[in-house]
Amino acid sequence: MADTISWVATVATIIAASMTAANLGSRITGYGFCVFLVGSLSWLAAGSMTGQPALTWTNIVLTILNMFGIWRWLGRQTKVEEGARTAAEASEETPGEALFPVSLLTKASVLSGQEELSRCVDAMAGCSSGRLRYVVVSQGGVAGVGETLRRLPWDEARIEGEVLATGLNPKQFAGLEELARDEWPAR
Repeated sequence: MADTISWVATVATIIAASMTAANLGSRITGYGFCVFLVGSLSWLAAGSMTGQPALTWTNIVLTILNMFGIWRWLGRQTKVEEGARTAAEASEETPGEALFPVSLLTKASVLSGQEELSRCVDAMAGCSSGRLRYVVVSQGGVAGVGETLRRLPWDEARIEGEVLATGLNPKQFAGLEELARDEWPAR
């Protein structure tokens, strides 16, 4: 029985690590912690059944940390994101400029028409003005390996719902300035 439980723990831990490392958003990360919880409880049972106190105590602590991760990513973070979404939607119905959650600029798809060109990675804004200067977008690659970072000037972009839209066609987009991972423009 302990052998079967340790295999459940192994599989759960690998799946959970993949889910959290992929950084696919707060919900997926939160569900990753749920799977981690299954893994830590399984390891806790295996450690108890086989008389391994180090494994048992390690997974008591990991169980507590996984419960914190579930609260953090499925409880707190989901509510924060819901608050941002609600404010953005409400701002569309009020006079003045509509608002969007700035966190969108770390994960949104970049579209030209209906074609996805890349994904947002980050953005740079003025310290005093708060004005966005440019968005750093990732193109190509898998999980960050082999990707090309590009500088998309903010005046070439606009937020449309949950995506960053640009009027640039794919050829123009491919001509945007490439950025080194550790050397982005200061101005």
